[in-house]
Amino acid sequence: MNATSNRFAEIGERLRAYRMGRGLAAEQVAERLGVSRAAVYRIEAGEVVKIETLDRLANVLETSVGSLLGLGVEYYANAISYFERMRQIEEKSEQVIAHFPPLSYLLTSDNYARQLKQTLIEAAPSYAEDGKDYEAEIDAIVAVLDERKHARHRRHLSVVNFVNMPEIERWLKLGLVGRFDLPPNEIVERRLAARAEIEHLIKLIEHEPMGIQIGLIEEPLPNITFQLFRTSERTLLGLSPFRLGGELPNIRTGVAMLTADEEPVRLYEQLVEKLWRRAHKGREAASQLRMILERSAMRATGTRKAS
Repeated sequence: MNATSNRFAEIGERLRAYRMGRGLAAEQVAERLGVSRAAVYRIEAGEVVKIETLDRLANVLETSVGSLLGLGVEYYANAISYFERMRQIEEKSEQVIAHFPPLSYLLTSDNYARQLKQTLIEAAPSYAEDGKDYEAEIDAIVAVLDERKHARHRRHLSVVNFVNMPEIERWLKLGLVGRFDLPPNEIVERRLAARAEIEHLIKLIEHEPMGIQIGLIEEPLPNITFQLFRTSERTLLGLSPFRLGGELPNIRTGVAMLTADEEPVRLYEQLVEKLWRRAHKGREAASQLRMILERSAMRATGTRKAS
């Protein structure tokens, strides 16, 4: 694929991400543009598109032509859009370096999707207009996340995940919850669910599957998540306020960004190098996580000590 074709393919990918974030079907975009549904699909597939059409698309999708073109920085005020864009970039990446607390979705267990959906539904704000629409939004997010996980297995994508020790300990104490007013017996179950994910993470560390590297960080890290997507052609930096756990989840508030600009990418590459040098790795990391599990005072049998 030449540079021009690749550019239009990326425009199509961004268009799809923004369209998904707006909750619009291709038919709805086509109707607002006065074109056929097939024309919208062709643009998303990378067909050459006129600047006038891009301008109209930006208006429909409530973004800018610059963001559709990927000029400088891409901005995403919607979690679905951002996660879909991550999925697209990961399909071309050779390595992903991530701090996505409490841990990267790419490394979670098979049970996590169901539990995550439950917590996201619980976190619904009182002003959510329609419960069914909100649940459909959550289903869309989880579907994109699962696509990312399946693609990692299929492509054997290299993943470097920074895990923050204070974040993990807090997660184990709070549990996999979307709000704090759950019954005591339910909180026990949610804390056990969080424990199961950390036990899964320990197994990954100890078995050292090809392509997975985990660094355990002692000091607190910023709440904002970051990902470096390394492709054969460039490295992109993603910064996002969206989170799935650790604290209460947030999938509605904030603006994520993606950029390949040299300066921010260089600064985060330097940060990653420093974090990796200081990180606990391998057996040492597994041992640290086991000590955190012990301090959490939760037992896999469902019993609980005071903590």
